[in-house]
Amino acid sequence: MAIPAAAGVLVVLLAWLAGPGLLGISNEDLGAPVTAEVTKPAPCDRPDAVETVKFTVAGKTHEGTLNGCGHGQGERVDVGVPEDLPDQGTVTVQAADTSAGASDARRPLGLALLVFACFSGGMYVHLVQRLPARPKPAAKVS
Repeated sequence: MAIPAAAGVLVVLLAWLAGPGLLGISNEDLGAPVTAEVTKPAPCDRPDAVETVKFTVAGKTHEGTLNGCGHGQGERVDVGVPEDLPDQGTVTVQAADTSAGASDARRPLGLALLVFACFSGGMYVHLVQRLPARPKPAAKVS
């Protein structure tokens, strides 16, 4: 019983030390969300498709590249714009966070589910070890 319990504690500890990225939670700041218009769409038949978008920040129009595909000409998309925008040139933007309204409770909830999974696995191992050994059938004598 001690080995499965220690393994479960080790898994939870390693998950905690690995950080929020392990559970799919990103602390990365994508910048201020802005609505952009697709000016040059890209088809999705290439793995490195890049679309060109234009957006307005503080009354000034900027052009940017969006790592994505499948949008139509003139379609509006929400993008994350870096806080330090250059006066000229193309800006690299990213798709805005689609989990609007998500709270920081995702990490503790994910860790709680991981603890429950480790506990369940440890209990299963404990129950399997407690099963009585099945006697082998006697050999037939003819």
